[in-house]
Amino acid sequence: MTVPSVEVSEVPVDLPAGKVLLDVREADEWTAGHAPGALHIPMSELAGRLDDLPADSELYVVCRMGGRSARVTQYLNANGWEAVNVEGGMQVWASSGRPLVGEVAGAEPEVI
Repeated sequence: MTVPSVEVSEVPVDLPAGKVLLDVREADEWTAGHAPGALHIPMSELAGRLDDLPADSELYVVCRMGGRSARVTQYLNANGWEAVNVEGGMQVWASSGRPLVGEVAGAEPEVI
């Protein structure tokens, strides 16, 4: 089955209404650095947190490199959401010079 995907460059940094960047990395990865405004639901918690996903929004799903987000994209699309995988993930996001924010005071945000 083909997973619908987009390049990092196709994801608006400032997402318009109706579009959400869903980060499915684990808590330590999120804390180290993530895209501003992203929604964080780790892949390991997704099935139990589907109610946290905004209804009627297109989801850009991202992880570190694209593997976990591809699996989540398949799952979401099979269950009624409109989702696309962000190829290359947060590694490409950061290497492209896109903004990152972190949760550790005084630390430079990074993708781990």
